[in-house]
This record gives sequence, structure tokens and C-alpha cells, in this order.
Amino acid sequence: MANIYNFLKNVLLDIKSQTNNNILFLWSLLLLVTIPLPFAVNNVVLAVFLLISILKFKKENVSFNLFLIVPIVLFFWMALSYFWSIDQETTLKAIPKEITLLLIPIAFAVNKKFTSIQTEKIKQYYSYSMVILAVFFMLRATIRYFINQDSRAFFYHGEDYVDYGLVPKLLNAIHVSVFAAVALFYFVSKEVKTKFETVAAILLFAFIILLSSKNIIVVVLLLGLLYFFYFSKSSQKLRLRNLIVFGLVLGLIVSFGKIKNRFKEEFQSNTDKSISADVISNVPQGVHYISLKEAWTNETFSPNDYFPGTAFRVYQFRIFTEIISENNDYLLGFGLNASTQKIKEKAVQYNLFLGDNEHEGYQDKNLHNQYIQNFSDLGIIGFALLLIIVLFNIKNAIKNKDFVHFAFAILMISLFLTESFLWRQRGVVFFTLFYCLFNSNVLKDNPKN
Repeated sequence: MANIYNFLKNVLLDIKSQTNNNILFLWSLLLLVTIPLPFAVNNVVLAVFLLISILKFKKENVSFNLFLIVPIVLFFWMALSYFWSIDQETTLKAIPKEITLLLIPIAFAVNKKFTSIQTEKIKQYYSYSMVILAVFFMLRATIRYFINQDSRAFFYHGEDYVDYGLVPKLLNAIHVSVFAAVALFYFVSKEVKTKFETVAAILLFAFIILLSSKNIIVVVLLLGLLYFFYFSKSSQKLRLRNLIVFGLVLGLIVSFGKIKNRFKEEFQSNTDKSISADVISNVPQGVHYISLKEAWTNETFSPNDYFPGTAFRVYQFRIFTEIISENNDYLLGFGLNASTQKIKEKAVQYNLFLGDNEHEGYQDKNLHNQYIQNFSDLGIIGFALLLIIVLFNIKNAIKNKDFVHFAFAILMISLFLTESFLWRQRGVVFFTLFYCLFNSNVLKDNPKN
């Protein structure tokens, strides 16, 4: 108990010290830590964060850079889309959810900049909070298992009407996986780890596995291998890079035919297995599983057809190409969130399952891909702005040689392929704050200060 008390005391003193140097330190940290909490809590913290940004404004602190300007431009393009939206009411309701793309970059641009030490401290304490979150939900799952004798308490998230998953559906297991993964790589990237940091890394990895997002698990494993074989000091000492490159090239040459056959089999076969998270779960027996080929080519479906996660994303990309070409709306798109109307029309046209008393219908699902979501809603300009943000992020991560930043950039690139992450309040706050934290001008620490 004494060790825990001293640890917490030191953490609080450190946070107080960093906040004395920059008042936004505490509120940036709280904004990240409260993302998994109810929206009201995070909204209150965001309001205080913005209020303090205004009160502490000093002209000499103002420093806009291109990396902060692009998210602001993206938000204004979203707001402007109201004027050509095919569903202005939906667009108007969606605009406030994206306001952090405007407000957080401005707050970072007009206030005192974080030092590299402060940025590192925010990553550290955010990672601690994710460990606490993981412990809470794993203990919660254990208690529920002993009460209900249902192993589903340990996996993924709850469903539409039953909250038996590891995390509530409102949180979304895929999104929580990303929150935890960034924390995981903070601990992994520390060259010298304490016992606590080693245990924390193992715990977060186990948490991500239990959350069962196959896409995130694969990316986490690849990033882990990349770190240990390329970024870590031990890999540099052992000079493994050339060996790894040789092994990868040799493996690709040997397995190319098998890869091709496996992809062809996956494309043409009907299976309930999927590399992407399913959008409708707890499917009844006797349904017909749609293959990737059927999702792309079938002229019609039936309410008895079920789309595994990957097949559904293929179908969504298919209807995206159709609604864009049919309406010739390449430049401006349909308006923020307004493509939902076209998705519903396509669901009716293709006779998809439209929901019942226990499940949502496919017509209520967004495009599950941030890139095509931007293109559909905001046209080629909105798509280009998102690509610029993504490229800036990965470019600066490589330039700064910060593996946590690099992991964040890769996770976002991957996540955007399967989720419309920025169309969710938690997603846009998480992405924008970390993006600004990593890409705003960082003061070099001066020993004289």
C-alpha cells in the first residue's frame, strides 16, 4: 500500500508541476482520459479546455502551422456542405459533432506550446489510464461470468439489446482496441521497462485480444514485430534489418501462389469467417452467408442473406461507386452524413435485411470506411483533405522518430479502411487531440529553462 501511495503521490505532484508550466497540460490529459467515459463528462472537459485556451490567450504564443490548418479547413468544408446537402437537417445535426476538428487545432495554435517532455508525460499518463480501463472491464467481465456463466462477457462488445460483451456497444470494441493500442506501444517502446510497465504492456495486449477486433490485432502484431526488428536498440545492435528484408522477399516468392489461391478462395466461398468486424451480430441459424464475390456482383439479395464484416464492406464500397456515378457527385459529395439517405435507398433496391425487433437493419449502417465516407459526403475535396492529414501524420512520425506517433499513424490508416471513425464523437476527439499533440510545433527542451 505504501508503494502505491507513493506512486500516486508522485504522479499527482508531477501533473501539478507540468500544469504550472502549461495550464493546458492537465486539460489535454483529462480530455484524452475521459474519452471512454459518458459523452457528458468528455464534453464538460472539452468546454473547460476551450475556455482556458481563450482565457490564457497571448498574442506572442500564436503559431499556426500547415499541419494544424488542414483539419480546420476540413471542418469548414464540412460546414459548407450544408448548402448543397441532399439532407440538410441531417448535415446540420452532424456538424457540431465535428467541431473539435476546428477548436482543438486552434487551441494548440494560439496557446503555449508543449515541450517534448510534456508531450511524453501526456502519453505516459494516458497510457496509465488505459491500464486502469482494461483492468476495470476485465474485472467486470469476470464478475458477470460468475453471475451468468456466459463466456461472451470476456469478448468484443454488447449487442443491440443485450449488453454481455467485454465493453458496452456504445463504446465500440474496435474503437477501444485503438485507444488501448496507442497505450500499449507507449510501454512497448520504452527501452528500459519497470516490472509495472512490463505487466501493463502484457495486460493491454491481452485486453486487445479479448476485444476481438481482427483488423487491430493484426496491425498491433505487425507493429510489434516492426518495433522489435527495426526500431528497438537491440535490433540495431544485432543488425537484423537485412535478414528480415531477405526473409520477407523469400517468403513472398515462395508463397505468392498460395496467397493468390487463398484470396481467390475467400473471394468466392460462403463463410461466416471474416477479417473485419461484423456489423450485425448474434445471427440466427439458417441464414445464407454472403461471399465477397456475391457482395460485389449479386443483382439482388434477400432478407435471409447475412453479410460477414468483410463482405459487408465490399458491398458498401460497391454501393459507394454506384451512388457517386449515378448522381455524378464527384466534386462536392452529398453533404456531411447525407449519404445515409442514399445508403437506405440502395438497401431497399437490393432487398437487404431492414431490421426487426432484435437487430438493426443494414440500411442504418454508414459506409464503414473513412476514406470513401469522406468522398461520398464531401466529394473529392473532402477526400483529398483527409489524405493530406493522414500523409502529414505519417510523414512527421517518421521524421520525429517517435514510435508511439508512428503506431498511432499506422493504426489510423488501417482503422479508416474499416470504420468511419471521424464520424463518431469519441473518434474525432481522440484523433484530433493526438494529431495536434504529435504534429503541432514542439519546443525543444532547453537545460537553461
